[in-house]
Amino acid sequence: MALDQSALLELVEALKAGDGAQLMRSALESMLQALVEAEATAHIGAERHQRSDTRNTQRNGHRDKLVTTTAGDVTVRIPKTRTGSFFPALLAPRRRIDVALHAVVMQAYVEGVSTRRVDDLVVAMGGTGISKSEVSRICAQLDGDVTAWRSRPLDEHEYPYVFLDATYCKARVNSRVVSQAVVIATGVTADGRR
Repeated sequence: MALDQSALLELVEALKAGDGAQLMRSALESMLQALVEAEATAHIGAERHQRSDTRNTQRNGHRDKLVTTTAGDVTVRIPKTRTGSFFPALLAPRRRIDVALHAVVMQAYVEGVSTRRVDDLVVAMGGTGISKSEVSRICAQLDGDVTAWRSRPLDEHEYPYVFLDATYCKARVNSRVVSQAVVIATGVTADGRR
């Protein structure tokens, strides 16, 4: 993955200016662009302007995609195709917040925070806000993960020791947040694994 001449010149200019944050954004943008172009080449079956028998479609320009990263916002140009669609696996489609904000939204939901307060929390963390439907979509994923964890089989190992404890937590019950006792069971195998 070689960088094109203009991308290298931008990196050199940022390095000369001494702006470390801008240098990181430029380097990240160039790297992401090179990865997207390589994936597009593999998807299409040919390089740009290359004639090939393995080509399954043609490029049809680019569209800009703003990607929010920890280094700042970067713009990546995503190639369009004439037939079918292409979206790089590197970027999740329709993903508006990154993984850290995802975790914050999930934790807030678990603790019973309202969707309006979650939106305020995301804005306070430097995000652009989050809609109620986005919070619901994220939390539906969380509900699926919790259900899978709760229904996993426990009969794969023997647990000769089981420790029980209880604590009170805020929980969402019938669209209300109430205090409920939660029993925590810790099973320990014969070789000492929990």
